[in-house]
Amino acid sequence: MNIEAEQGYLILASNTEDTDYVQCARVLAKSIKVFHPDANVAILTNDEVNDEIFDYVVRFPYDTKGGWLDDWQVFAASPFRETIKLEADMIITTPIDHWWTMFRHRDVVLSTGAMDFYSTASPDRYYRKIFDLNHLPDVYNAITYWRVSHQAQDFFNLVQNIFNNWEVFKTTLNGGAKEEASTDVVYAMAASLMGVENVTLPSSYPKIVHMKPKILGTTAEDWRKELVWELSDKDFRINTVTQIYPVHYHIKEFAKELEPLYDDILGST
Repeated sequence: MNIEAEQGYLILASNTEDTDYVQCARVLAKSIKVFHPDANVAILTNDEVNDEIFDYVVRFPYDTKGGWLDDWQVFAASPFRETIKLEADMIITTPIDHWWTMFRHRDVVLSTGAMDFYSTASPDRYYRKIFDLNHLPDVYNAITYWRVSHQAQDFFNLVQNIFNNWEVFKTTLNGGAKEEASTDVVYAMAASLMGVENVTLPSSYPKIVHMKPKILGTTAEDWRKELVWELSDKDFRINTVTQIYPVHYHIKEFAKELEPLYDDILGST
């Protein structure tokens, strides 16, 4: 662990054969800089990245297995004393600097719950069946805060242990025989073991807007085929509704449309 700044945002993004996660991370970083030009933003990646939008380009400190299986390394990799980790395929739609004050009530904070673009919690639990079946907390790793502390170290050690021993841990889950070791499920199991109240906030804030079809009630997998979106230097709208929470746009190719728009916005400020 090499602390270089007091606080900042960390984006985990390594490209795959099918997906340019680094571009997603660039777009997310640019969306943060729209509201917070002086924010520290780091990318954690295995790729060669040379882009001024990132204040830090960080390598994985340990051997990698790919995808979710490397998530536990974020604690050791972060260059910040206080870190907010964000999933790459999101954009920030409003100022978020107030998060720091709110998160400091805990050493670790996991976001809980997801909403549709009307900021309404979806009653459809299609994507959370394993959570409900096992009474796991409804956490999303898409927004995760921690500060350097024993509790944060313990949490990520537990996350590492669950990932590395998934074949054993999944046997403790009802219906877990075919379950993959996704980050959300692993975080939820770690939260349960550590005490949910110790790693979440009573308000369950902040939440994400999750653009998956079962949450939105759309028929197409790609929500852009049914919904209209608009981006300006002030807001991001879906079907004219201004988004007040981070939008997890899910369709990774959307970054290609967003990036030139953010470049124009940042170039005009």
